[in-house]
Amino acid sequence: MKKIYITTPIYYVNDNPHIGTAYTTILADVLSRFYNITGTQSFMLTGSDEHGQKVQEAADKREVSPIEHVDEYVLRFTELWSKLNIKYDDFIRTTEKRHQDRVKDMLNNLWEKGEIYQDEYEGSYSVSEERFITAKEIEDGNFKQIIKLKEKNYFFKMSKYQEDLIKHIKETPDFIKPESRKNEVLGFLKNPLNDLCISRPKSRLSWGIELPFDDKYVTYVWFDALLNYITAIGWNVDSEKFNDCWPADYHLVGKDIITTHAVYWPTMLMAAKLPLPKTILAHGWWLFDDSKMSKSTGNIIDPLKLIDLYGEDSLRYYLMRDMALGQDANYNLDKLIKRYNSDLANDFGNLVNRVTVLIKKHYNNMVPEPGDYNENDLKIIAKSKKTIQNVIANFNNLKIHNAIEEVMSLFRDLNKFLEINEPWKLLKQDSDSLIAATTLYISINALYIGTQLLHPVMPKKTLEISNMLGASEINIINEEFDILKPNNAIGEGRSPFPRIEEK
Repeated sequence: MKKIYITTPIYYVNDNPHIGTAYTTILADVLSRFYNITGTQSFMLTGSDEHGQKVQEAADKREVSPIEHVDEYVLRFTELWSKLNIKYDDFIRTTEKRHQDRVKDMLNNLWEKGEIYQDEYEGSYSVSEERFITAKEIEDGNFKQIIKLKEKNYFFKMSKYQEDLIKHIKETPDFIKPESRKNEVLGFLKNPLNDLCISRPKSRLSWGIELPFDDKYVTYVWFDALLNYITAIGWNVDSEKFNDCWPADYHLVGKDIITTHAVYWPTMLMAAKLPLPKTILAHGWWLFDDSKMSKSTGNIIDPLKLIDLYGEDSLRYYLMRDMALGQDANYNLDKLIKRYNSDLANDFGNLVNRVTVLIKKHYNNMVPEPGDYNENDLKIIAKSKKTIQNVIANFNNLKIHNAIEEVMSLFRDLNKFLEINEPWKLLKQDSDSLIAATTLYISINALYIGTQLLHPVMPKKTLEISNMLGASEINIINEEFDILKPNNAIGEGRSPFPRIEEK
């Protein structure tokens, strides 16, 4: 059976990881974990983009070799992913032999098919983006350090596939998400598509993958980097692994790199006679006071500092809860703390403490035996099962923030259910109260369902809470309600969500 294949962009090692790169990688991890707990095997890929002019210049400035430079800088990303509890299946580096060899295979393949040719080109070149840009792109004002450049290079016949790409986008509703990004790409494709310059002369740039058919050139960094999605899964060397994963189910990217992923990459695949990815999802930006985060404004948020202050699960929760996929979201530390206190400390954490403390005190740490269900009991059980359906539907529609809200709604209803039944009062009056036992039995099982559903978002804390509830692991999610059986022993501990003092 094909695995669900989920990718992040490979991150440019010269940049520090920031809240945006953390968000994309957490999103991929959350989706991957979700599929695993619903019984579908996933494969998550992330990695690092390590070639290009800026890497070469940075290494020269530090008086080290480019490979020494990237070996050191890639640790910024791997260490952050470890701290964020990212469970990737592979981390691809573009300096690895397995990647470079397959890039050369693809270049030879396209060269022999006549999909690549040599020509002299004169045009506007963005030094910061390391590529030739169009007049419209200059007009849009998104590029800096633009110079006029004339040189002989190799070109990929991208324009040949323009109409085929437009047709595919229009006929495949899920190919580009959200709709606004799809319309942006179709707008870009209304203008004639240029062929793609895929080489750089070694006289200008030596740090890259050498063209196998001309040793005076190296491969353009984007052509090299995009191929990571197939080189990591064994294209041209391991057909079983490749067929298990490809085509990718989700390419997760920021909206600023939608053109390379939705135009360059599909045309490269078309030329290679390979299937296109199923969905390219371009999420929005995390803003700071409604402004894009950037080095120049000094408003970049370091996720490592937030992890040290509030823990990785709290950050994961906030980022998943407060961004609707496809839209921009405003980062605000006060909002993060308020969201944590409201959802995690109050609604979730207090519920955990309420239920487990009563069971420990009155039932000798054992899940109580329930009596017959009344109308309110049946409503909570039905709500729990409906929450499972709604969360799965929202995940499948990439509405992670809505999926989380479904779980929090269940927790709020559970808190009301406890407040109406008041088992703490009933047990003071009668230690054998059947209504109290039934209330707590329903509550601990509904609480465990919600905990399972939040596991992809907060894997560490939900496992701690599952252990407190008497489950040693997160089970495959189904619509069974009575998972924690009567007389099952519950575990020790208190809610791992203490309140944070608000300023």
